[in-house]
Amino acid sequence: MNKEVRVRFAPSPTGYFHVGGARTALFDWLYARHNNGKFILRIEDTDRTRYNPAAIPDLLDALRWLGLFWDEGPEVGGKYGPYYQSDRLHFYRQYAQQLVDSGHAYRCYCSAERLTALRDEQRAAKLSPGYDRHCRCLTQKQVQDYEAQGIQPVIRLAVPLEGITVVEDLLRGRIEFDNRQLDDLVLLKSDGFPTYHLGVVVDDHLMEITHITRGEEWLSSMPKHVLLYQALGWEMPVTAHLPTILDPSGHGKLSKRKKQSADGSEHLTYVHEFREAGYLPEAMFNFLAMVGWSLDDKTEFMEREDFIRHFSLEEVSRSAAAFSYDKLDHMNAAYIRSLGYNDLAGRLQRTMLAAGVKTDFATMLALVPLVRERLETLEDITSLVDFVFQEIDYPAALLIQDKTDKLQTLAILESAAVALRTSGFDETELEQTLRPEVERLGLKARQYFGCLRVACTGRTVSPPLMGLMSVMGRDTILKRIQVAHSKLEAS
Repeated sequence: MNKEVRVRFAPSPTGYFHVGGARTALFDWLYARHNNGKFILRIEDTDRTRYNPAAIPDLLDALRWLGLFWDEGPEVGGKYGPYYQSDRLHFYRQYAQQLVDSGHAYRCYCSAERLTALRDEQRAAKLSPGYDRHCRCLTQKQVQDYEAQGIQPVIRLAVPLEGITVVEDLLRGRIEFDNRQLDDLVLLKSDGFPTYHLGVVVDDHLMEITHITRGEEWLSSMPKHVLLYQALGWEMPVTAHLPTILDPSGHGKLSKRKKQSADGSEHLTYVHEFREAGYLPEAMFNFLAMVGWSLDDKTEFMEREDFIRHFSLEEVSRSAAAFSYDKLDHMNAAYIRSLGYNDLAGRLQRTMLAAGVKTDFATMLALVPLVRERLETLEDITSLVDFVFQEIDYPAALLIQDKTDKLQTLAILESAAVALRTSGFDETELEQTLRPEVERLGLKARQYFGCLRVACTGRTVSPPLMGLMSVMGRDTILKRIQVAHSKLEAS
């Protein structure tokens, strides 16, 4: 193909941006970048009954977060705009009229009541529901009678009554459809808004789209689109129908609705949910790019530029791929570990602030070496170290370790308080100061430091204790040991 490659991502703003849509957008973006082409964003907002005003800002934020910046579209513009279908109604009406004038479409005056009754009759007779073409061959007088009644017609495609329509798909090859099985679909509704089928064909042509990717569930619509292109005398873009993304079990489509996993937890499905849960955009990009495509049978991590260099639609798998949350967690943890300390500290600080925990960059930077290996998502940081920045509370009994009693525990707290008043406060100095106290009291290290861990953090499990104590500082640690001592005495 000698034309500039132009691909489009054209979602309907009916709900939040799903990861399945994000995978399609990512493949579009990669194909455009691989071919030095253009990635166009178009909003197909003509379904006004399902329109959700929150969907568009959610979509735009998610695409930016993933780094899928568009070359033309909302907030960017371009010579093929407008990029909202609701602003392009005059195009659809123009071409619908052209199809009527050429005999490839006709006006249908059937009422909703008649169509409902027709479907009921077909079901009762165990026939496939579909329009019976009642208005396809109306006389001029019948048309005038309908018009006189003030009925606003829809415009339907006049599908050939015999023969086959051939679809050429980049992934699936040649597919033949029997025209006798195709319905005379509605192209333009009575309110002047197009259906998906007319809108997408007109816009893809006028925006000079060269390649179309979409989910395989749209494959059954392709013969109707081919007929529209033929009727309008336009060249058909290259199409690729992507395989379905399955849920983790591999047995069903990854739903937009929440599904309970075996342990009772809910799966995330919307892009903003993954962002809020602390997944990195770098990890999501890498993961989604490999849901249905791969470089080889061993490469798991790739830089964005490597994806651009190697990606090909022809090499997308024809088989459905399961969405593995475990693999995403593994990837996300690896990307977290790959971040520089300053970068990670900044991201963790923003995460904690979003959770309502006030912190500062210097402290977060000091905590990074203690927590980085323990993080699967950024969101994990809050439960790991919120005690560093907030007052803690815990039952006094938590201080008493296995095979120790209250008096021994008080002795631990007293010895630590005395030793830490004069000790140096880096990790090595703290270790050198407190280890002899363990031996002096005749205790095991887990008993002594288990008690101190609870006193300093309110937890029985935490990142490395000496490192935490060093970050928190002498004043805070001595204060918490004193509180623990008072709490235990009063119990």
